[in-house]
Amino acid sequence: MKTIIITLALCFSLSTFAQENKIKSLKIAFITEKLNLTEKEAQQFWPVFNAFDDTVSNLKYNELRKLGHEIRESYASISDEKANELLNKSLEIEAKIHSEEVKLVKKLRSIIPAKKILALKNAEEDFNRKMLEEFYKRRRENNNR
Repeated sequence: MKTIIITLALCFSLSTFAQENKIKSLKIAFITEKLNLTEKEAQQFWPVFNAFDDTVSNLKYNELRKLGHEIRESYASISDEKANELLNKSLEIEAKIHSEEVKLVKKLRSIIPAKKILALKNAEEDFNRKMLEEFYKRRRENNNR
């Protein structure tokens, strides 16, 4: 039943802020179902995971995106020195993301079994894949109109 609800909910448009909240809610339901979290596990898991997700999202969508724009805008005329600086910034951000992933696993080990931590990565990838499939499906439908 949850799978049907999740699939139907994925059909909603992805373009507004309210829909971003729906996506987050869908992600929570999807991961909870895939990990088969108990109520107690879910109560402890979600605050930790959401804090991690917010931090990593900020790193990816603000810092890396900003850096990517800077690289694209200046690529043709960039000096080797500036290129090294930008490359180092990129590596620092990636290291921060990795560090956050390590911290998450350490925290989750006291909340859920290791098997569920492994399942989390697969659940996130599955969810992201479903979201991309839905995005491309909608794009095709809009292009066919």
